[in-house]
Amino acid sequence: MDKKPHVAIVGATGAVGREMLTCLEERNFPLSKITLLASTRSAGKRLKFRNEALTVEELTVESFHGIDIALFSAGGGISKEFAPIAAEAGCIVIDNSSAFRMNPDVPLILPEINGRAALNPSRNIIANPNCSTIITLMGLAPLHQAFGLKGIIASTYQAVSGSGAQGIIELEEQIKALVAGNPLKTSVYPHQIAHNVIPHVDVFQETGYTKEEQKMLHESRKILGIPELKVTCTCVRVPVVRSHSISITAIFEKDPSVEDARKTFEGRRGIRLVDDPQKALYPVPLGTTGNDDCEVGRIRKDQVLPNALALWVVGDQIKKGAALNAVQIAEIL
Repeated sequence: MDKKPHVAIVGATGAVGREMLTCLEERNFPLSKITLLASTRSAGKRLKFRNEALTVEELTVESFHGIDIALFSAGGGISKEFAPIAAEAGCIVIDNSSAFRMNPDVPLILPEINGRAALNPSRNIIANPNCSTIITLMGLAPLHQAFGLKGIIASTYQAVSGSGAQGIIELEEQIKALVAGNPLKTSVYPHQIAHNVIPHVDVFQETGYTKEEQKMLHESRKILGIPELKVTCTCVRVPVVRSHSISITAIFEKDPSVEDARKTFEGRRGIRLVDDPQKALYPVPLGTTGNDDCEVGRIRKDQVLPNALALWVVGDQIKKGAALNAVQIAEIL
């Protein structure tokens, strides 16, 4: 773009929308104007940006005239309805939902891996990957470039904020009830989440996998450009407020040593090596919460599969897993 863009955030009052606003300010994004859009219920709220209180406007079909870039974070239904309207109005949409990710005409962008594919999108729509996919591939991309990725076996440990504000509230209320000896209420999750883990994120499919688990397969193939990549994944909700963790076994074409694997992370953007187990140094959710970078550690040779490494990757799923990734795409534009 030749000029400073007029940027809109759709879903500005949600957790990811607010984080998008923070990222734009933290990174001094060169915008000429910003418009905050949300539902009728949220219209009229005030959010601070660069020492100015901005009023949230109601999202309508007329909202996108004069907008250059729209960051969408209001759910798949809103994206399916309003993203094509925004694109038709000449706005480039960066969508955080799953609505367009697997559309062959829509680029699915993780800037550190395939950022150039964001330039000149044919439909004026660019998709942001799923948060777990982003964090996983931030840890695997340097290794893939060095050794050639063939397969992924992953288990995710996903924070309750991935379910929105209600997930956090449910965890906190259940902890309070346990301390007070009161009955627990469950509504967001099918089981108690306090003092528990639940191997159920998103809807189960006929295969026995959930939609969240299948996203890791299909999105990784598209982002990395490896249509034959083998992926199996189990997604687990854990009683952590923020930041997702992923345990990974990665299988490669070449046989990587641990030392060579660690070297691939030197000087890489967006991923930090934290790997000294003897000093209890390894990634943990509290260490990445609020931070731009993901962290990787516990790198070791897999003891079952040939040419394979086991590793542990952690990242803030609201920041790099959603808001920051979208802002980075806007920076490319």
